[in-house]
Amino acid sequence: MAIQSPSEKMVRTEPRWPAVAGVLAVGALNLAVPERLSLGPNWLLLAVTIVLLIPTMISLRLGRVKLNFYLGVVISAIITVAVVWSLLFLIAGIPSKREPPSAMLRGATLIWVSNILVFASWYWRLDAGGPHNRDIHHTHTRGAFLFPQMTLPDDLKVRGHVWKPGFVDYLFLAFNTSTAFSPSDTPVLTQWAKLLTMMQSSISLATIAILAARAIGAL
Repeated sequence: MAIQSPSEKMVRTEPRWPAVAGVLAVGALNLAVPERLSLGPNWLLLAVTIVLLIPTMISLRLGRVKLNFYLGVVISAIITVAVVWSLLFLIAGIPSKREPPSAMLRGATLIWVSNILVFASWYWRLDAGGPHNRDIHHTHTRGAFLFPQMTLPDDLKVRGHVWKPGFVDYLFLAFNTSTAFSPSDTPVLTQWAKLLTMMQSSISLATIAILAARAIGAL
Protein backbone atom coordinates (compact mmCIF):
# COMPACT_ATOMS: atom_id res chain seq x y z
CA MET A 1 0.00 0.00 0.00
CA ALA A 2 1.28 3.46 -0.89
CA ILE A 3 2.19 5.96 1.86
CA GLN A 4 -0.74 8.34 2.21
CA SER A 5 -1.11 11.86 3.46
CA PRO A 6 -3.33 12.42 6.52
CA SER A 7 -6.18 13.62 4.30
CA GLU A 8 -6.04 10.38 2.30
CA LYS A 9 -5.81 7.84 5.14
CA MET A 10 -9.53 7.08 5.07
CA VAL A 11 -9.59 6.60 1.29
CA ARG A 12 -10.21 3.04 0.12
CA THR A 13 -7.45 2.32 -2.37
CA GLU A 14 -8.03 0.24 -5.47
CA PRO A 15 -6.08 -3.04 -5.54
CA ARG A 16 -3.27 -2.96 -8.07
CA TRP A 17 -2.61 -6.70 -8.37
CA PRO A 18 -5.22 -7.33 -11.14
CA ALA A 19 -3.48 -4.78 -13.38
CA VAL A 20 -0.09 -6.32 -12.55
CA ALA A 21 -1.46 -9.77 -13.38
CA GLY A 22 -2.79 -8.41 -16.67
CA VAL A 23 0.55 -7.09 -17.95
CA LEU A 24 2.36 -10.20 -16.74
CA ALA A 25 -0.17 -12.30 -18.64
CA VAL A 26 0.72 -10.47 -21.86
CA GLY A 27 4.38 -11.36 -21.32
CA ALA A 28 3.46 -14.97 -20.54
CA LEU A 29 1.29 -15.24 -23.68
CA ASN A 30 4.21 -13.95 -25.73
CA LEU A 31 6.16 -17.06 -24.70
CA ALA A 32 3.79 -19.11 -26.87
CA VAL A 33 3.89 -16.78 -29.89
CA PRO A 34 6.00 -18.16 -32.78
CA GLU A 35 9.43 -16.58 -32.32
CA ARG A 36 9.51 -15.16 -35.84
CA LEU A 37 6.48 -13.06 -34.86
CA SER A 38 7.97 -11.89 -31.57
CA LEU A 39 9.92 -8.68 -31.03
CA GLY A 40 13.16 -10.36 -29.96
CA PRO A 41 13.31 -13.69 -28.10
CA ASN A 42 9.96 -14.93 -26.78
CA TRP A 43 11.04 -14.47 -23.17
CA LEU A 44 12.21 -10.88 -23.62
CA LEU A 45 8.83 -9.16 -23.19
CA LEU A 46 8.09 -11.00 -19.95
CA ALA A 47 11.59 -10.27 -18.62
CA VAL A 48 11.36 -6.55 -19.45
CA THR A 49 7.90 -6.35 -17.90
CA ILE A 50 9.08 -7.95 -14.65
CA VAL A 51 12.15 -5.71 -14.48
CA LEU A 52 10.02 -2.57 -14.93
CA LEU A 53 7.32 -3.75 -12.52
CA ILE A 54 9.82 -3.85 -9.65
CA PRO A 55 10.52 -0.06 -9.56
CA THR A 56 6.86 0.57 -10.42
CA MET A 57 5.68 -1.22 -7.27
CA ILE A 58 8.47 0.28 -5.16
CA SER A 59 7.51 3.80 -6.27
CA LEU A 60 3.90 3.07 -5.29
CA ARG A 61 4.90 1.94 -1.81
CA LEU A 62 7.07 5.04 -1.40
CA GLY A 63 4.23 7.33 -2.44
CA ARG A 64 5.98 8.48 -5.63
CA VAL A 65 2.73 8.76 -7.54
CA LYS A 66 4.01 10.50 -10.67
CA LEU A 67 6.93 8.12 -11.04
CA ASN A 68 4.58 5.18 -10.59
CA PHE A 69 2.27 6.58 -13.26
CA TYR A 70 5.02 7.17 -15.82
CA LEU A 71 6.57 3.75 -15.25
CA GLY A 72 3.14 2.21 -15.78
CA VAL A 73 2.75 4.13 -19.04
CA VAL A 74 6.16 2.85 -20.19
CA ILE A 75 5.13 -0.76 -19.46
CA SER A 76 1.84 -0.33 -21.34
CA ALA A 77 3.66 1.28 -24.28
CA ILE A 78 6.19 -1.56 -24.50
CA ILE A 79 3.59 -4.33 -24.48
CA THR A 80 1.52 -2.39 -27.04
CA VAL A 81 4.50 -2.14 -29.39
CA ALA A 82 5.15 -5.87 -28.94
CA VAL A 83 1.56 -6.78 -29.85
CA VAL A 84 1.46 -4.48 -32.90
CA TRP A 85 4.86 -5.79 -34.04
CA SER A 86 3.63 -9.39 -33.88
CA LEU A 87 0.48 -8.51 -35.80
CA LEU A 88 2.41 -6.69 -38.55
CA PHE A 89 4.80 -9.61 -38.99
CA LEU A 90 1.87 -12.02 -39.08
CA ILE A 91 0.20 -9.98 -41.82
CA ALA A 92 3.47 -9.56 -43.74
CA GLY A 93 3.89 -13.32 -43.89
CA ILE A 94 0.45 -13.98 -45.40
CA PRO A 95 1.30 -13.55 -49.13
CA SER A 96 4.29 -15.90 -48.95
CA LYS A 97 2.60 -18.26 -46.49
CA ARG A 98 5.70 -17.89 -44.33
CA GLU A 99 3.99 -19.34 -41.27
CA PRO A 100 2.35 -22.78 -41.27
CA PRO A 101 -1.41 -22.77 -40.61
CA SER A 102 -1.07 -23.99 -37.02
CA ALA A 103 1.48 -21.28 -36.16
CA MET A 104 -0.64 -18.59 -37.79
CA LEU A 105 -3.75 -19.65 -35.91
CA ARG A 106 -1.87 -19.81 -32.63
CA GLY A 107 -0.21 -16.45 -33.22
CA ALA A 108 -3.45 -14.69 -34.19
CA THR A 109 -5.30 -16.10 -31.18
CA LEU A 110 -2.57 -15.05 -28.75
CA ILE A 111 -2.38 -11.59 -30.31
CA TRP A 112 -6.16 -11.20 -29.98
CA VAL A 113 -6.13 -12.12 -26.28
CA SER A 114 -3.07 -9.95 -25.62
CA ASN A 115 -4.82 -7.04 -27.35
CA ILE A 116 -7.62 -7.19 -24.78
CA LEU A 117 -5.20 -7.19 -21.84
CA VAL A 118 -3.04 -4.42 -23.32
CA PHE A 119 -5.90 -1.99 -23.81
CA ALA A 120 -7.53 -2.89 -20.50
CA SER A 121 -4.22 -1.76 -18.99
CA TRP A 122 -4.33 1.52 -20.94
CA TYR A 123 -7.93 2.29 -19.94
CA TRP A 124 -7.23 1.46 -16.30
CA ARG A 125 -4.02 3.51 -16.31
CA LEU A 126 -5.42 6.65 -17.95
CA ASP A 127 -9.11 6.95 -17.07
CA ALA A 128 -9.89 9.86 -14.73
CA GLY A 129 -6.19 10.51 -14.19
CA GLY A 130 -5.31 6.95 -13.24
CA PRO A 131 -5.93 4.73 -10.21
CA HIS A 132 -4.36 7.13 -7.69
CA ASN A 133 -6.58 10.02 -8.74
CA ARG A 134 -9.60 7.73 -8.62
CA ASP A 135 -8.59 6.65 -5.13
CA ILE A 136 -8.57 10.19 -3.72
CA HIS A 137 -12.06 11.00 -4.98
CA HIS A 138 -15.09 9.90 -3.02
CA THR A 139 -16.90 8.61 -6.07
CA HIS A 140 -16.35 8.12 -9.79
CA THR A 141 -18.49 10.68 -11.60
CA ARG A 142 -16.14 11.90 -14.34
CA GLY A 143 -13.89 10.02 -16.70
CA ALA A 144 -13.27 8.99 -20.28
CA PHE A 145 -15.96 6.30 -20.10
CA LEU A 146 -19.57 6.51 -18.94
CA PHE A 147 -20.06 3.27 -17.03
CA PRO A 148 -23.70 2.29 -16.38
CA GLN A 149 -23.17 2.49 -12.61
CA MET A 150 -22.30 6.19 -12.95
CA THR A 151 -25.84 6.94 -14.12
CA LEU A 152 -27.60 5.30 -11.17
CA PRO A 153 -29.09 7.44 -8.38
CA ASP A 154 -27.41 7.12 -5.00
CA ASP A 155 -30.13 4.90 -3.55
CA LEU A 156 -29.57 2.33 -6.32
CA LYS A 157 -25.79 2.08 -6.09
CA VAL A 158 -24.38 -1.44 -5.98
CA ARG A 159 -24.75 -2.85 -2.44
CA GLY A 160 -25.49 0.65 -1.22
CA HIS A 161 -21.85 1.71 -1.63
CA VAL A 162 -20.32 4.44 -3.71
CA TRP A 163 -19.16 2.82 -6.95
CA LYS A 164 -15.73 3.12 -8.57
CA PRO A 165 -14.39 1.17 -11.56
CA GLY A 166 -11.65 -1.41 -11.08
CA PHE A 167 -9.42 -3.30 -13.47
CA VAL A 168 -12.12 -5.90 -14.18
CA ASP A 169 -14.45 -3.14 -15.39
CA TYR A 170 -11.80 -1.96 -17.85
CA LEU A 171 -11.09 -5.56 -18.85
CA PHE A 172 -14.80 -6.03 -19.61
CA LEU A 173 -14.74 -2.81 -21.64
CA ALA A 174 -11.69 -4.00 -23.59
CA PHE A 175 -13.26 -7.43 -24.17
CA ASN A 176 -16.41 -5.88 -25.62
CA THR A 177 -14.33 -3.59 -27.83
CA SER A 178 -12.43 -6.57 -29.26
CA THR A 179 -15.50 -8.76 -29.80
CA ALA A 180 -18.20 -6.28 -30.81
CA PHE A 181 -15.81 -3.60 -32.17
CA SER A 182 -17.53 -1.14 -29.85
CA PRO A 183 -17.53 -0.42 -26.08
CA SER A 184 -21.04 -1.95 -25.86
CA ASP A 185 -22.78 -0.58 -22.74
CA THR A 186 -20.08 2.01 -21.93
CA PRO A 187 -20.02 5.18 -24.09
CA VAL A 188 -16.61 6.69 -24.85
CA LEU A 189 -16.49 10.39 -23.96
CA THR A 190 -12.98 11.75 -24.64
CA GLN A 191 -10.87 11.99 -27.76
CA TRP A 192 -7.91 10.01 -26.42
CA ALA A 193 -10.21 7.18 -25.36
CA LYS A 194 -11.89 7.15 -28.77
CA LEU A 195 -8.50 6.90 -30.47
CA LEU A 196 -7.47 4.01 -28.21
CA THR A 197 -10.73 2.11 -28.78
CA MET A 198 -10.34 2.64 -32.54
CA MET A 199 -6.83 1.24 -32.38
CA GLN A 200 -7.94 -1.75 -30.31
CA SER A 201 -10.84 -2.49 -32.66
CA SER A 202 -8.53 -2.30 -35.67
CA ILE A 203 -6.08 -4.79 -34.16
CA SER A 204 -8.93 -7.11 -33.21
CA LEU A 205 -10.50 -6.87 -36.67
CA ALA A 206 -7.18 -7.71 -38.33
CA THR A 207 -6.55 -10.77 -36.15
CA ILE A 208 -10.12 -12.05 -36.51
CA ALA A 209 -9.90 -11.62 -40.28
CA ILE A 210 -6.73 -13.72 -40.30
CA LEU A 211 -8.39 -16.41 -38.19
CA ALA A 212 -11.49 -16.45 -40.38
CA ALA A 213 -9.49 -16.55 -43.60
CA ARG A 214 -7.36 -19.44 -42.37
CA ALA A 215 -10.44 -21.26 -41.10
CA ILE A 216 -12.05 -21.26 -44.55
CA GLY A 217 -8.76 -22.11 -46.27
CA ALA A 218 -8.50 -18.82 -48.14
CA LEU A 219 -4.83 -18.28 -47.42
